[in-house]
Formats: sequence, C-alpha cells, structure tokens
Amino acid sequence: MRILYHLPLSPYARKVRLVLAEKRLPFELRIERIWDRQDSYLELNPACTVPTLIEDNGLVIPDSRVICEYLEESYPDTSLLSRAQPERVETRRLVAWFDEKFYNEVVRNLYWEKTLKQSFRLGSPDGNALRAGYANLKQHLLYIGWLAEHRRWLAGSTLSVADFTAAAMLSTLDFMGDVDWSVSPAAKDWYARIKSRPCFRAILADRVNGMTPPPHYTDLDF
Repeated sequence: MRILYHLPLSPYARKVRLVLAEKRLPFELRIERIWDRQDSYLELNPACTVPTLIEDNGLVIPDSRVICEYLEESYPDTSLLSRAQPERVETRRLVAWFDEKFYNEVVRNLYWEKTLKQSFRLGSPDGNALRAGYANLKQHLLYIGWLAEHRRWLAGSTLSVADFTAAAMLSTLDFMGDVDWSVSPAAKDWYARIKSRPCFRAILADRVNGMTPPPHYTDLDF
C-alpha cells in the first residue's frame, strides 16, 4: 500500500492528498510529528518535512512538488498539467507562487505562528507576523479572484495542480477561520467549486484536537 506521511493541517501534504485522490490512487495516511525528529523518519527524509510518499515498490519521494511531478509522470491518465505548453508554464509558475510566495507571506505568518510554533516549543505567536499574514492574505485573495474571473481555472482552461496548490493553502487557513471570503467573491466561488470535488471530502473531514473549524468549512455552498 502506498503511504503518505503528513500532518493534518500541512498545506503541502494536503496538496499531495488532493492530487492522489483526484488521480484515484489509493494511499494510507500516517501522521509524522516532525518536531520529534525521529531517526526512522530522518532516514526517509533528511529534511524532516512533510509530506513524504512511499510508493508500493518502496520508492521514497519527499517534498510536495517532487511528489506531484512524479505522480504526473507516472500516472498521466488523469492529467493535472495542461497539454498546451503556455498553460503548463503558467501552471508551474502558479505552483511556485503558492508554494513559496503565498506560503511565506501568508501561511507561515498564520499557520506557523498559531499552531506549529507551539508544537516546536518556540514561544507565543508574534503579533506583527499575524498582522502581516492577514494583510497579505487580502492581497492574495484579490489576485486569486482576478485569475478566477479571467480563466476557467487558475492556470487556464483546465483544472491543474495549481488549483490544488492554492486550495490546499486556503483550506488550512479556512480550517483555522482565518479567511475573510468577502474580500473576493470570485475567489470564494472558485474555492466552492474546487472544494465540491470528491477529492476534497477527506480534507473537509479532517479534525485536529483543540481546534474547531468554522461551520462553513464543510459547507460546499458556503
């Protein structure tokens, strides 16, 4: 059985879960408390990050972007990378945008400060970081809304890994109640479309001890 090491609220792990589910590839989830730095896990992924995928044949694949590229190459029947070269380029650009820029400007300032920082025993949330995260989130929502208004999906005419990368990041923040969807109705409509897909069901069923998502989190129509 294919195994995916993850944390329930990790946006990078959620992205891989969505891609696996969209491609209808069965897998078993295993929670990895990366702050414990277990030797057995370090042997699999020296960076001690999640996700890490273990294939049926024993192949170990760390890092969400590497995993998604591997899955696209190995299981192309359900393609999440457009056949048109310009859209493939745009998909890769947006994956990098959300993996790096969105994460560093928004998710790191909110998810890290409010949850992971305590797990790593690094103190209380930084108020300046939280304020920056919320301010940056508004700008990113406006950008997502602009993309959604001008295209069928974020990278173009077809659903792609760019949509899942963005949706994974937003789903983590939405679980925490941090997304003001009134900022961009277009972004909200796009997110409602993607979270209504069958691949999203397991994500919406996630629960974390000590945290309760807002009522709209599992509402497919908000």
